[in-house]
Amino acid sequence: MDKRSFIKKTALATAGMITLPNIIIAGKTRPQTGILGHGSHKYRVVYDWGVQDVSKIPVKDCHEMIQDSRGRLVLLTNETKNNVIIYDRSGKVLKTWGTEYPGAHGLTLAKENEEDFLFITDQERHQVFKTDLDGEVLMTLDFPQGTDHYQSPDQYKPTEVTVTPNGDFYVADGYGEQHIMHYNHKGELLNIFGGRGEGPEYFDNAHGICYDDRDKANPILLITARQQNAVKRYTLTGEYMDTIALPGASICRPVIDEDNVYFAVIVSHGRWSMPSGFVCILDKDNKVISNPGGSIPIYDQGELQKMHQTIMLFTHPHDVCVDQDKNIYVPQWNSGQTYPIKLERI
Repeated sequence: MDKRSFIKKTALATAGMITLPNIIIAGKTRPQTGILGHGSHKYRVVYDWGVQDVSKIPVKDCHEMIQDSRGRLVLLTNETKNNVIIYDRSGKVLKTWGTEYPGAHGLTLAKENEEDFLFITDQERHQVFKTDLDGEVLMTLDFPQGTDHYQSPDQYKPTEVTVTPNGDFYVADGYGEQHIMHYNHKGELLNIFGGRGEGPEYFDNAHGICYDDRDKANPILLITARQQNAVKRYTLTGEYMDTIALPGASICRPVIDEDNVYFAVIVSHGRWSMPSGFVCILDKDNKVISNPGGSIPIYDQGELQKMHQTIMLFTHPHDVCVDQDKNIYVPQWNSGQTYPIKLERI
């Protein structure tokens, strides 16, 4: 499902929303949010982190963000004047590069022999790219032709990559045919699973994927089914395990930090310009423990009740990046070309 279809089909979810008094910061009107989140995971909004002169370093949709081994924050945008923006933790821009990724969507960090690399998915070019941190392309992966699953490049709109310790990687075709492709470190196709369908092992908007090794003896894959408000667990060989329902949460990619899983959640109000969404945080048992910008997570007889946005702060949050101090950075798409929002852990 592409973004336009997603917005049209996602139900209105304004229950429990509040608009708080506004304050003026840096000449702009901003919602007075106070403290966001619940329990042990609470945050303070840091306004204007990373904001730049748009005439020099513009952004379009800020899709995803990672932190590299040097502590730098790397942002991916589909603005072809500078697809990649590298910040230090204070929000100062250190470097920009990239002019050839109009559909830049997924950004994943890979480590090989203590060196950092990036995987970038481009849904408009129907390709996946492996680059170094300076933007040199080291591998280009086209659609999986020669299989029964794809007949042409336009069917393939990859949204995310995850990488395992041995260099294998998985590509989620979240805006295309909903398949998950498993490759070895050379880019040779090993397996295809998932796809569209009615059973629990199938997907409607397989938007994000991550390697989950919180149980070191039994690493698995977490794959989001955004339109289904769920994340699905699979073995590394592609066998479906189970589904974690997250009612009310159209989740983007899973991001793991220590024992927690973080998601950006998009909420549609029928207008792309309206502030929407929140952040959802799970514990080691995959139970929701905090929803910064959203409702208090409630379980009734073990079943998670429907969650909703409570504060109009975010505008289509698309990803989260967690730094070493447990601060969260939230890139947003279709947000009026805004820079990421920082949530400072308290």
